[in-house]
Amino acid sequence: MARDWESTFRNWASPPGKTEQERCENAASAIRNAIKASDKLRMRGVSVFTQGSYRNNTNVRKDSDVDIGILCTDTLIDDFPPGMNRDNFGLSPGTYHYEQYKNEVEEALVDYFGRAAVKRGNKAFDIHETSYHVEADVAAFFEHRRYDKDGTYLEGVALLTDKEKKRVINWPEQHYTNGVSKNNTTGRRYKAMVRILKKLGNEMTDNDIAAAQPIPGFLNECLVWNVQNNLFGNNSYVKDARSCLVHLFNNTMSDEKCSEWGEVSELKYLFRGLQKWTRQQAHSFISAAWDYIGFK
Repeated sequence: MARDWESTFRNWASPPGKTEQERCENAASAIRNAIKASDKLRMRGVSVFTQGSYRNNTNVRKDSDVDIGILCTDTLIDDFPPGMNRDNFGLSPGTYHYEQYKNEVEEALVDYFGRAAVKRGNKAFDIHETSYHVEADVAAFFEHRRYDKDGTYLEGVALLTDKEKKRVINWPEQHYTNGVSKNNTTGRRYKAMVRILKKLGNEMTDNDIAAAQPIPGFLNECLVWNVQNNLFGNNSYVKDARSCLVHLFNNTMSDEKCSEWGEVSELKYLFRGLQKWTRQQAHSFISAAWDYIGFK
């Protein structure tokens, strides 16, 4: 008997239930309390914010961890136009350095959660899941500014990796704002379709579909972001899924067709630079998803 994909997709389109959402909120609250309890960080301009799929309301039950950013604005990580530097914008060298800041964040987390519950990674800290809260990824950020020649700037957040001392720049506010706008424009089908494709990918992985290389949830969200708005809003979720997959399949067949695609923030190219994924990986997943559903 053929599977009722419309019922399945309607179920997958919904965010996690109340209990799971509460466990996400508990994790965020506990991390805020950990930072507030730190005598060292209390002296700094530090704030705690949620980001990622939880903040953007694209999380699904199996992947309901929480991404938390701890932002310090005492020091900036800047990008300047070619031929210009901090002197052109009246900026002074920072005296509070990232390594010290990340160490103080680690100290605060360990003091609150215990050493066994906190694992330091190259980019972020992992706070282990408990019966009270979900697992949390906690990143320590400095404010990032991308300056233009006239002194205006775009504001994001940035961290430095432990091993390579490489900058990792995120644009959480722009991502959030753009996602909300597209979701409203598409009759809330954008985020529903993101959840559907995430759940579909999880099921395919669980069923050992060899052709389906798992893709990060962030990439999934960005792929659906690049689907034209007029392809959403059909009279069924199955038709929306078909429209999205056709668009994504056709436009990830070559580098040229998706070279201008951006992340949801529209401040970083999706398939250029040193990304954690490739265009070929995305195309392979989309092709396998089409076959798994049984579209013709």
